[in-house]
Amino acid sequence: MRFSKVMVTVTMAFMLVFMAACSSANEGSSGKDTPAASNGAGTNEAAAETANYTFGEDQTFHSNEAVSYSMMYSDHENYPLNKNWRLWSAIQEKTNVTFDLAVTARTEYENQKSLLVNSGDAPYIIPKTYDESAFVATGQIVPVSEWVQYMPNYMKAVKDWGMEADLKAKLKEDGKYYILPGMWEIAGGGYSYIIRKDVFEAAGVDVTGQEGNWTYEDFYAAMKKVKEHTGAEYVFSDQFKGESALGITSVQYGVTGGWALSNGLDFDHTKQQFTFANASDDFKNYLGYFNKLITEGIMDPESFTQEDDTARAKFFKGDTYVISGIYQVLADFKSKMQDPNSELYMITQPGGPKGKLQVETSRLENGIMISQNALDELGEEGFIKMLRFVDWFWYSNEGQMLSLWGVEGETYTLEGDGNVKLNSDIYFNGMNEGAAKQLNVDFGFAGGMFAYGGSEKLKMSKMTEGEKDFVTRVQSTREPRKLAPPIMATPEESEQMKLISTPLMDYVKTMTLKFITGQESFENWDKYLKQVEGNGSTRFTDMSNDIFQKTKSLLGY
Repeated sequence: MRFSKVMVTVTMAFMLVFMAACSSANEGSSGKDTPAASNGAGTNEAAAETANYTFGEDQTFHSNEAVSYSMMYSDHENYPLNKNWRLWSAIQEKTNVTFDLAVTARTEYENQKSLLVNSGDAPYIIPKTYDESAFVATGQIVPVSEWVQYMPNYMKAVKDWGMEADLKAKLKEDGKYYILPGMWEIAGGGYSYIIRKDVFEAAGVDVTGQEGNWTYEDFYAAMKKVKEHTGAEYVFSDQFKGESALGITSVQYGVTGGWALSNGLDFDHTKQQFTFANASDDFKNYLGYFNKLITEGIMDPESFTQEDDTARAKFFKGDTYVISGIYQVLADFKSKMQDPNSELYMITQPGGPKGKLQVETSRLENGIMISQNALDELGEEGFIKMLRFVDWFWYSNEGQMLSLWGVEGETYTLEGDGNVKLNSDIYFNGMNEGAAKQLNVDFGFAGGMFAYGGSEKLKMSKMTEGEKDFVTRVQSTREPRKLAPPIMATPEESEQMKLISTPLMDYVKTMTLKFITGQESFENWDKYLKQVEGNGSTRFTDMSNDIFQKTKSLLGY
């Protein structure tokens, strides 16, 4: 393998995540237990007495001899890789670990990952992986769930935060998982709607006092008041081709749509079975809601076809007063509003027929795959050692603080209440606007390769006061949803289901927009249902339920 040698701790972060996922079954696990069911504490303590490195829960990993691990690295154009970043030297100082990086431009990262894994030349650590499914059958990726018992900080997070159900989503048909995900104690706020609070209140809408209780019908009524008050052609013109709004709203109707379209299935936890939600009365009502917005001139029909810049320009000019997005864009949006008196506010996602539910349910982020080359070339002892480094960097509070905030006393300080105070000359995520330096660009911290996962306090520490308020509103007024079980299909079953699902969901997506925009009348709803059935909705649902019945014992049902 040929990689450019860089003495950095970048690989550590990814190694940590990936290794953590690797250790659940190797020590007394059959590979079919509940994820991370064993803690391996006795073995860890015994190993610590003889190992040539220190490790453990809330202990700093440190190798007595210098160690280097190979790792893939996605080079982001906004903060290009710098071998002199403080990140690398800080990790080396603490752990005596350096890295041999296979550097790839961000835009080519997925393609290069596939090439290296499929050729058998993958580096030991393969971070920033969102979907490992395509690599499982190659035999080049370690089933990390068999190794997580060697990772005490990982195991502590799983236990303390109750992550077992979250990790089930990563299980494959063999009852194992092949990726170490970033894990957060709480889910994020997610996408919602940014509104012109000043305009809504001028129209007589009590935003601050009432928005936490809004349903989508309440949101419709509020937007209708704004339209009547302003005389605007449209109140709401969205970006993302409507995919964000459709996805957010689908949650409260118990269906799927937009970015959350997926396979159209909903899982009934009481009956323990899947149904095809996008052929239900709930789906018809969901489409009818958006059709009402279009018909009454509240929502711009171009929301589903226009480019993002066009939608934003309408909002910035003051032609519209609602747009979907994430909280992190608020500061940028405020700087571009043409009305200097504009007051922007992100509302809590409205509720709906299924309740007031949290949109974001998964507490997992992208994670790390571990190459079989690591086990083959390092041997079991060396492999476990690497995992324990990953355990420290990715799952200990010390490692997570380092990857996100840097070095205490150099890039940040801790206040009396334990809250992080970023140095005033460093900018990050809306903090210290106009500062001369940036935490990721100039120091390598808070980058997308390593800084994900951690406690609620750590998650909140990287938010502005406004974002903390938004997330707190979501957490306090919206009910968490139960996670649906994964469909643990074999490769052959997956292929069969894909052949059905692809044309089926393409049809659903097409008809979604036609019903919403009025190109198709709801008088033809029965025709839609017949075509959905003809495209295999029942067959797909039956296959999903058959697979669930075969595998539910592995999932703890």
